[in-house]
Amino acid sequence: MATFLGHKHDARRLAQKVALMSPFGALCVYALYLLLGGGAPHLSHLSRHGTGTGNGTGTRAANGTEREWTARRRLPQALIVGVKKGGTRALLEFLRLHPDVRALGSEPHFFDRHYARGLPWYRSLMPKALEGQIVMEKTPRYFVTEETPARIYAMSRDIKLIVVVRDPITRAISDYTQIISKTPDIPSFETLTFKNRSTGQIDSLWSPLWIGLYATHLERWLAYFPLSQIHFVHGERLISDPARELGRVQDFLGLQRIVTDKHFYFNKTKGFPCLKKPEGSSKPHCLGKTKGRTHPKIEPEVIQKLREFYRPHNQRFYKISGQDFGWR
Repeated sequence: MATFLGHKHDARRLAQKVALMSPFGALCVYALYLLLGGGAPHLSHLSRHGTGTGNGTGTRAANGTEREWTARRRLPQALIVGVKKGGTRALLEFLRLHPDVRALGSEPHFFDRHYARGLPWYRSLMPKALEGQIVMEKTPRYFVTEETPARIYAMSRDIKLIVVVRDPITRAISDYTQIISKTPDIPSFETLTFKNRSTGQIDSLWSPLWIGLYATHLERWLAYFPLSQIHFVHGERLISDPARELGRVQDFLGLQRIVTDKHFYFNKTKGFPCLKKPEGSSKPHCLGKTKGRTHPKIEPEVIQKLREFYRPHNQRFYKISGQDFGWR
């Protein structure tokens, strides 16, 4: 009997020591300890020393309370819904630095393309998250797809929505630049901008221009969600001052401001901010080659026509959103 009790005592000491050294080793010794007949060791020994990485084990929250021990897949509590070529990929990568954000890396296109697959399928795509962590994904097409506000509302009335907006003219040129990288034989930007260039009539249904009608798209969302649940990220400031924009996003999501200016440096070659140490790496990281492409030079006359076209739309967007983004 004394020998058996000695095994239990040694197992308890070994479990506590290994927990300090290796999360995997801690779990193995925990299983051995139970086989020897010991009671469950205190979870605080495991959660306090690095097993809480969002991969299915426990963690100690910032306020000192214990979180749920098992991570699970949940439907998202926040969505980056737009806009295409506004800076959504950069925002997602920046947010993933935060330990309380669990974000899907790819664009699932559930609410615009795969809605018939159902919410269980959608949930299965999400990363596992602990209690208190925010699950999110980004699909920029959601903002301009007519059916998505109602579908998202049916999933969650309380969801938080993030929209990255950018000068619609610059955004349209960036969109066109991406298009010609895949289909280089299409007509010029100037040609596609007009229904009739001799009369100066803008083709507002051409996708790169239509996406920039932000007020028109926003009105559909406001039929389902209050403005307080929609946060607009200033796309130009996301480049010039990413820490400031990330601070506002963290506030909106109810997160502690952990991602700060110490995480960024400006890459002069790409013209974009890059991460000093992205998630899971000790090396600096910039977005891929598809980001920061050189834009084609557009005729100044066409730019001026587009400024005149977008001016009333931008003013309406400023009024509805309650923010002046300064696009002239």
